[in-house]
Amino acid sequence: MTAADPPGLPLEPLARFLGHAAPGLLAGPLEAELITGGKSNLTYAVTDGRRSVIVRRPPLGHVLATAHDMGREHRVMSALRDTPVPVPAMYAACPDPEVIGAPFYVMEHVPGTPYRLAAELGSLGAERVRGISARMVDTLVALHAVVPDEVGLGDFGRPEGFLGRQVRRWKQQLDASRSREVPGIDELHAALAGAQPREGAPGIVHGDFRLDNLLVDDADAVRAVLDWEMATLGDPLTDVALLHAYLTMPTMVDSRAVSDASLAPGFLTPDEVLARYGKASGRDLSDLAFHLGLAYFKLAVILEGIHYRYTQGQTVGAGFEAIGDAVAPLVAQGLRSIKED
Repeated sequence: MTAADPPGLPLEPLARFLGHAAPGLLAGPLEAELITGGKSNLTYAVTDGRRSVIVRRPPLGHVLATAHDMGREHRVMSALRDTPVPVPAMYAACPDPEVIGAPFYVMEHVPGTPYRLAAELGSLGAERVRGISARMVDTLVALHAVVPDEVGLGDFGRPEGFLGRQVRRWKQQLDASRSREVPGIDELHAALAGAQPREGAPGIVHGDFRLDNLLVDDADAVRAVLDWEMATLGDPLTDVALLHAYLTMPTMVDSRAVSDASLAPGFLTPDEVLARYGKASGRDLSDLAFHLGLAYFKLAVILEGIHYRYTQGQTVGAGFEAIGDAVAPLVAQGLRSIKED
């Protein structure tokens, strides 16, 4: 680590805040580093040399106003603390952007690996990889089994009309990030806007559930679910379809732009993931065409937004140069998925 402030995190104001908000949590001069791999909210490991914590804040520069709500992330993880869904302990939250330049929160530094690459999993062997991917699915089942009212999240979102709002929201995000023509993306939006199905029983939706948003320990157990910035109440099938889309992405786009963990030997296939989730959850997965179309649209818009920030010099870290090339294949797959309905 370095004593210099990492981009987006002035350490002296953070230390003053923690002295009041979480006395005794950290003491003395702080050091921090940006944890690599984040392409949205920024995540830092902060230490006083004795103990480490994690700080999360929104990305630098161009963002949709409602897309990086630190208060929502902090709230949902606090609410899930005593459920079967593994989450870090929350230490403090600061809604005031004047302290470090943006709202942020501070949480437990949970040991574990956010497996992103097939190469990282490959050394574990196929049997362990299969077990990890199975526990990934089981964790999603556990999340969708939580009753929002029972954990104080009954008002965390509006399940009625959720799918329609998702279509409108991601179109809004697209319009805020337009810098070039993307073939088929408006056609995909129009197809989604005109084909919304009946919504399933609502639940807590993570919004970006995938293996590299989980921390897996050395015993292959899921220790924490991270990156709750898009969490809400709605149709859980959106999480299922998005996970399915993530698992198929490495076969469609440059592996530099996405996680290719699903290509590791032993990893459950996308169809096996659906079968395991359906059996454990009891949810009907017989018609995912709309949800898959929405998942690919959402991923395309997210990557287009990251590409826009990259072209504006507003990204932090490496690995952004191939993001823009991944957008068109996702749009094409989204059109194929929804036309299968």
